[in-house]
Amino acid sequence: MLLAIDMGNTQTALGLFEGDELRLSWRMPTDRSFTADELHVRLLGYFRMYGMTLDCVDAVAFAGVVPELSRAWRRVAERIAASIVTVGRETAAVTRVRAENPAEVGADRVANATAAATFYGAPAIVVDFGTATNIDVVDAEGYYIGGAIAPGLRISMDALTARAARLSSVPLEAPEHAIGVNTVEAVQSGAVLGTAAMAEGLVARIRRELGDPRAQVIATGGLAGVIAGSTDIFDVVDGQLTLKGIREIYRRMQEQG
Repeated sequence: MLLAIDMGNTQTALGLFEGDELRLSWRMPTDRSFTADELHVRLLGYFRMYGMTLDCVDAVAFAGVVPELSRAWRRVAERIAASIVTVGRETAAVTRVRAENPAEVGADRVANATAAATFYGAPAIVVDFGTATNIDVVDAEGYYIGGAIAPGLRISMDALTARAARLSSVPLEAPEHAIGVNTVEAVQSGAVLGTAAMAEGLVARIRRELGDPRAQVIATGGLAGVIAGSTDIFDVVDGQLTLKGIREIYRRMQEQG
């Protein structure tokens, strides 16, 4: 089995694949203080919940943005005698990136673009609602060509509540109306519906630049479910898109030998 790991700035998503099938998935906090020992213990706990052991993991495919944790995860893979593939320079030969500086493109964005083109076709636009809201654009030839990065919903809320402590208890959910009739609804309108409106506006501009108003639009990321219900811009909501992209990149590396 393959353990795919998508390490973001706030959360780390893990998926256990048997062939092309995603058997199990988990989320855990991305804590820069975690050592290899702590990551190993957490991983053991997730597997034991389902009566499994780490012996079933043959390989680890990893996409991450925190170097110190990347090294810790590599040590975990070594401990469980699993081979490891890290999305980035070592996988460049099997991915399609046509950016000004490919080395600057985050591994998660490469995985998103790979999955979008593979499973949903090209051109495609991926809106990844995580710590940041990343928009990844795939051209008609299946190449990642760029996109946009905006502050994520939680970052925006954290910035707001840092200056207005009374707003800290507002739940992140969509209000029924854009016109909030109380403080909670007003904040939800600005935060949730505002994020949806931003996605709508950027997607419309990107479609015009692509010259294809029918380009597939895919929502993913930990907050996709919060936003997707507030807009009709998305053709697909796939919360596991990044893990599927990591799995596809691993498969291509195996084929390449």
